[in-house]
Amino acid sequence: MKILILKPSSLGDVVQALPVLRLLKRHRPDSEIYWWIDARLAPLLADDPDLAGIVRFERQRWARPWHWGEMGRSVRWLRRQAFDWVVDLQGLLRSGAFAWLANGGLTVGLDEPREGGRGFYDLIARRPSPATHAVDWYRQVLPLLGVPAEAEFQWLPERPGVAAAVRRKWPVEPARWILLQPGARWLNKRWPAESFAGLVRWLAATDPSLRFAILGSADDRALGQAIARAGERRCLDLTGQVSLPELVEWIRLSALLVTNDTGPMHIAAALGKPVVALFGPTDPCRTGPYRQLEHVLQLDLPCVPCLKPRCAYVRPLECLRALPPAVVGAAVQKRLAGA
Repeated sequence: MKILILKPSSLGDVVQALPVLRLLKRHRPDSEIYWWIDARLAPLLADDPDLAGIVRFERQRWARPWHWGEMGRSVRWLRRQAFDWVVDLQGLLRSGAFAWLANGGLTVGLDEPREGGRGFYDLIARRPSPATHAVDWYRQVLPLLGVPAEAEFQWLPERPGVAAAVRRKWPVEPARWILLQPGARWLNKRWPAESFAGLVRWLAATDPSLRFAILGSADDRALGQAIARAGERRCLDLTGQVSLPELVEWIRLSALLVTNDTGPMHIAAALGKPVVALFGPTDPCRTGPYRQLEHVLQLDLPCVPCLKPRCAYVRPLECLRALPPAVVGAAVQKRLAGA
């Protein structure tokens, strides 16, 4: 039995799709499973115990016509594998086309009416309701394949070598670390950097034992620097310095993550780490921290959730700007006490 999963991006979506891999492998231990993923995210799944291999989707390279030959070779390689099942968890026209081109014995995908992928599938997994969480929707493909959608599994297996490298590179122990994730793909999903800085000052004044590590890509360095200035002796600015595997282990080693609606939030939820999630334009019922929705902070405004990447409210970005650091700090304290 050979299986291909297509879920190229984004980071949070790939993490939320991992239960499908775990459950397929648990109930079909003889299977060889491959994952089609954006090359930039491939390190997340490198050496995964349940995967036979990774198929890199070179999205940036293949956007240029002179690299289309590489894309053609990748498609021909997929077809030679003679996959029994092809499972498209992206649901887009592009991923549906790749699923169809893979020419597997059975192709299963998500029902995304506005995206155009479902015309390529033999079987379609429908979203039970508009409020169904993404993790539970992805699992809907499993009954179509005769695979139970529930069982115990380890979402993100530990990488001892990576964890040891994190401890060597940074002073992880014996401090109690609060991780801060100030970035997000949409600008209107970002709680302001000055609010994160205010949170650092508030928590530092109430609990001297806490230290703070700021996560983010190189594009988030300005945010990291602004927040770190709020408590230079307590803050460790990690923006642009942490690989994907190191990010997972940093979150595993932390006490709690304060985060916007973005990928590291889903990693923390997958690891069962305490989360305080700050939501503005998006819907936590659909994409919030799985099984931690009660720890989402979201203001009750007439436009929330607008589900739009640009704010059109009369008071721009009010859905996050109006959330005070003291309210978030109190939620962090309560979460730490419960953990």
